[in-house]
Amino acid sequence: MQNDPPVQASTASPAVATKSSTGLDENVASLLAYLFHAVSGLIFFVVEKNSRLVRFHAMQSIILTGVFVVVGTALWILSFVIGIIVGYISSLLGFLVSVVIGLIGLVFLIAMFVAWVLCMIKAYQGQFFKLPVLGNFAEKFSQK
Repeated sequence: MQNDPPVQASTASPAVATKSSTGLDENVASLLAYLFHAVSGLIFFVVEKNSRLVRFHAMQSIILTGVFVVVGTALWILSFVIGIIVGYISSLLGFLVSVVIGLIGLVFLIAMFVAWVLCMIKAYQGQFFKLPVLGNFAEKFSQK
């Protein structure tokens, strides 16, 4: 059995993190844009003047929060209205329909949480990670 050669440390200097106009590193500012959802996204979108990365992630945070609020509210109203309407036909059927819509809402909530965490990880890594559909809007709106 042959031993692998020892791993040698790289002599290259580590990459220097670029700063945003907020004074923070771009990756930290991009991560913070997601931390408090649309509030921090809006703050970083308004304050940031130079970094495309920070502005993109700030706008994507705003859009992601907007989708969460709109779809979550629609699911809640749909569950309530359909539950009442179907409940007049049959109490059991109304309950079952409300449970199914509630489970759909739970899946939506989990998907939004996973998207939020994934965006924060990718932002901290300094990547322009675009969510399907939402990322295209964020890219369009974040350009100067």
